[in-house]
Amino acid sequence: MNMKQAKRMTEDKGFVAALDQSGGSTPKALAGYGIQKDQYRNEEEMFDMVHKMRSRIIRSEAFDSKHILAAILFMQTMDRTIDGMYTADYLWERKNIVPILKVDKGLAEEKNGVQLMKPIDDLKETLRRAKERHIFGTKMRSVIKKADPEGIKQIADQQFEFGKIILSEGLIPIIEPEVDIKSADKKESEEMLKKEILRHLEELPDDQKVMLKLSIPDVPDFYKELIEHPKVMRVVALSGGYTREEAVEKLKKNKGLIASFSRALLEGLSHDQDENTFNTTMEKSVREIYDASIV
Repeated sequence: MNMKQAKRMTEDKGFVAALDQSGGSTPKALAGYGIQKDQYRNEEEMFDMVHKMRSRIIRSEAFDSKHILAAILFMQTMDRTIDGMYTADYLWERKNIVPILKVDKGLAEEKNGVQLMKPIDDLKETLRRAKERHIFGTKMRSVIKKADPEGIKQIADQQFEFGKIILSEGLIPIIEPEVDIKSADKKESEEMLKKEILRHLEELPDDQKVMLKLSIPDVPDFYKELIEHPKVMRVVALSGGYTREEAVEKLKKNKGLIASFSRALLEGLSHDQDENTFNTTMEKSVREIYDASIV
């Protein structure tokens, strides 16, 4: 573990930028950026375009370590370069921003009111490559649709099962059991989820820590107990489909909870903006999210 990065993630102010859209979500990310499906012919061109988009964001003067602690990357982004440097090295050496890698393979079909992660059969090989690319931690997402006790237990069990493997390889896992913001019983799901997370945290050795990425809770400061837990390095919040305005207002009601936004961060950016307009738009977004994250 890079101890300078661990200190930054534990102590410094700021938020986490989620730039980890994968195969399924990349077309939506590009569409939000003003690039439609008829503007690329195949998957290779699509990923070239999204890397160009991410590179522009990361290079932006508004994408700075004063406001941004870390950035979550997609596997292909980790293996690509920015100005001749691997992306993780560029983030840390040029920007002082901690690199994190998305390692999940997507979601399984819904069962017991949840979508578990698909199997990650090559996890150890992925972690080996991540260490070679100087990645600090990982992120993996599953989704809770309904307040089903069995399903939520399965979600937590799977997240921490993979989390222990990641910890054993010297990386810090971000545990991300997202509660769908459209769920009719979201509050009940959050209550069940918190109990399951606390149970797993108590089972971790005292010298191990994880990060948590959770939906912004219905009850303000509901995750205070997790934020203050000695085995939790940081609790970050996903925007979950809220607009940036909505997500920022909800986040402000939760002291110590910081953002890890994707769509809400990129809102308003377009490929045809000149550099001044692009940077000004980015700066406004970064400032709003940062201010909500330091409440």
